[in-house]
Amino acid sequence: MADINERVTAALEELIASGVESGLQVAAYHHGELVVDTWAGLADVESGRPVDGGTLFTSFSCTKGVTATAVHILVERGVISYDEPIAAHWPEFARRGKQHATIRHALTHRVGVPHMPDGVTPESMSDWDGMCEAIAALEPLWEPGARTGYHAYTFGWILGEVIRRADGRPINQFVQEEICAPLGLDGIHLGIDDATEPRVATLVDGPRPADAPAAPPDALIARAIPPAVGILAEPYNNPVVRRAALPAHGGLMNARSLARLYAALAGGGELDGARILPADRVRTATRLQTDDLDLAIQQPVRKALGYFQSGAISAMGPRMTAFGHPGAGGAIGFADPEHEFAFALTKSSLVAGAEPGASAAEVVGALVRRELGFPDEERA
Repeated sequence: MADINERVTAALEELIASGVESGLQVAAYHHGELVVDTWAGLADVESGRPVDGGTLFTSFSCTKGVTATAVHILVERGVISYDEPIAAHWPEFARRGKQHATIRHALTHRVGVPHMPDGVTPESMSDWDGMCEAIAALEPLWEPGARTGYHAYTFGWILGEVIRRADGRPINQFVQEEICAPLGLDGIHLGIDDATEPRVATLVDGPRPADAPAAPPDALIARAIPPAVGILAEPYNNPVVRRAALPAHGGLMNARSLARLYAALAGGGELDGARILPADRVRTATRLQTDDLDLAIQQPVRKALGYFQSGAISAMGPRMTAFGHPGAGGAIGFADPEHEFAFALTKSSLVAGAEPGASAAEVVGALVRRELGFPDEERA
């Protein structure tokens, strides 16, 4: 482990020296063993506070993989089922033509409400009940199930409220008790408390291509991620937002905990004697559901039940059975079950538009696979 850690640390330091990144963590598991656990850079540029292994980073849509795992736990227990209506647990959601929208539709971004309520602010986004009420009142943009379009933020309230209604616990408590406690994770939080805040890295806005066109205001992605709560440091460094449960895009986590979660999933739902899901449930949850054109992302995306699959997400490597979720700004967590491999990269610099193959996740992920001796496989 020492040699591979040294090489990965050197790669992280090179990325930081380039001026693109400011603080990074990487962790990886292979055959259930932690083989990479390293970090570099600053958790807070202004104060000079360094990153350490316990630093927590806002990791945006990496949170969706955590939320999806919580859903699968409840399905396995028979508390909910994929093909029942969301409104079976949340009756108010049936309004305006959403009565037939199912939990499977939510997991695959097919409910038809990728758009956020009008006038959302960081503060209103942090009000769980208010957001659920506003999302339940939305009219779908397409018949639920007919099309797929990335529910970048609404994914979290839809599935999080199903969990709360069906189980009785808010999603942050459910995740702590049913995922983090069994696996010994101290670095996945859907909302922090005051005692945890000193561990949180301060986000910084990273470089963006000068020629990158802005999305038109009426583009679906701009409605899914409104500018007032867009992928920028300011709203997500807000203490109110850090304390909110944002199960699609606001998880605060470290690489070591995110990689450990995916190591359990890569091992069929079990790690070090702790089982969160049976192997057949993991196979069901990670099977391809759709690779249609995503109306928000504007390209085909391979989607399983709440996870993205390798394909367009090249940082996951060449095996098409790899699954997980990237996060805006360049974070990622995923599992490659064919290699029993899990990888996570968390970071503080919100980098957009990196050249293909040049993002931190791609560079470091490829390095780790080489160091572990993975073959240069064709996609299969």
